[in-house]
Amino acid sequence: MERDIPSANRKALIINLDTSIYGTIAEIGGGQEVARQFFQAGGASGTIAKSISAYDKLFSDRLYNQNKPGKYVSEGRLCKMLDEEYNDLVGLLTGKRENPTKYFAFANTVTTLNYQKDNYSNGWMGMRFQHDPETEPNEVLLHVNLLEQDTLLQQQTLGILGVNLIFACYHFIKHPVEFIRSLMDNISKDRIEITMMRMRGPDLDYVDNRLLGVQLVKNGMTSAMIFDRNGEVQQPSDILYKKNVLLFRGAFRPIHKVGFDMLKSSYRIFKRDEDYTRENTLSLCEISVNNLLRKGEIDERDFLERVDLLNGLGQNVMISKFREYYRLVSYFSQFAIKNLRVVIGIPTFLKVINEKYYTDLKGGILEAFGKLFVNNMKLYIYPTIPSVSIKTREAAGELLTSKDIHLSDEEEDLYHYLIKSRKILDITDVRKEWLYIDSANVLRMIREGEPGWEEMVPKYVEKEVKEKRLFGYQGNKVKK
Repeated sequence: MERDIPSANRKALIINLDTSIYGTIAEIGGGQEVARQFFQAGGASGTIAKSISAYDKLFSDRLYNQNKPGKYVSEGRLCKMLDEEYNDLVGLLTGKRENPTKYFAFANTVTTLNYQKDNYSNGWMGMRFQHDPETEPNEVLLHVNLLEQDTLLQQQTLGILGVNLIFACYHFIKHPVEFIRSLMDNISKDRIEITMMRMRGPDLDYVDNRLLGVQLVKNGMTSAMIFDRNGEVQQPSDILYKKNVLLFRGAFRPIHKVGFDMLKSSYRIFKRDEDYTRENTLSLCEISVNNLLRKGEIDERDFLERVDLLNGLGQNVMISKFREYYRLVSYFSQFAIKNLRVVIGIPTFLKVINEKYYTDLKGGILEAFGKLFVNNMKLYIYPTIPSVSIKTREAAGELLTSKDIHLSDEEEDLYHYLIKSRKILDITDVRKEWLYIDSANVLRMIREGEPGWEEMVPKYVEKEVKEKRLFGYQGNKVKK
């Protein structure tokens, strides 16, 4: 059943009438939009101990960064605001209020659209709060992109989102999926995008932030989510900033030796780029959220098993809503990255260059290729073998590369242009003896307990699958 969604004004009034909730609202850049919602609802004196807005950068530095300059719209500045305001609040008021009190500090630091309308409108928002009086606080952090092309509308959206966050912290803390959905109450998805969300605290120790990220993508609240090699949720514009990006899409159920070789061999090519350094190059294993759905729902255990294995192999992971490669590339084009290299196998590449997949575009395959082959992007093509025997575990014949593909006369000229301009590069240094390995077959063997799958996956994957009984593994059957 659909739940009844109260207005932002009604939510603010409900909070104001709860005499146990008391705290501070601190806002930088976007104005007193969240505080204004509570003041306009009425009864705010029972909720707000202090409201503060630091517009001048020197005041902001003095209050929240101890006179050390830094980025004003950043996670670091937001956390400093929460630290200062929450500690000041509980330090002053603990033991001095008549009723049992659940203290909170809400903060945001935001840059809204400027007069020229040429800036990046985004912000950080967070809440540190006690779920029960005299307990350790919990914390929720968000990063948002503001999508509206009007400053006043952006401010109104910020005010509603802030109220939604404070309300959710006290009413949906035990229901993380409902928590996420409620953040968009009274806000349409074309007004704002939540690109990062992180929860922690004694009442939130059951929450896996990676699953929150998947829910954000599944619910259309963001296009993609990135987890670093430690499994921590990262803000895309931060982790991708001025990076060379190596992107490999797959199901990774589990990653096998061919998939691992695709990463290693493509990375060796990337290292030859003049812009390459180890520090500025990031590899991402990307999974489409459509690949995670089972009967319309996320198989949470299956997802975490994939991510844990990839993290264990030192890989960063990305979850996205994109089906088409050109949409995936367009997503990266919005960030200040240096170069993008996309690793793709021949079977998938044949679909990418087939015009029948672009009939929904007015410009057809030309429009798709214009978005796919942007200036800083190249495709790395991993070869295949025309004759493969899974039973004998052999790969016979010569390697099939991008140069062996037969196209129609209409497609031939465009394709050769991409080859000659080095937008499409073949990976030649590959492990040919592994090319018999098939993803579906590996997963089937694991589930059915058929021996032999071990030699098809990296040693780390074999060890983890057996010890943790991943992907339905119950032990290998003994041959009679």
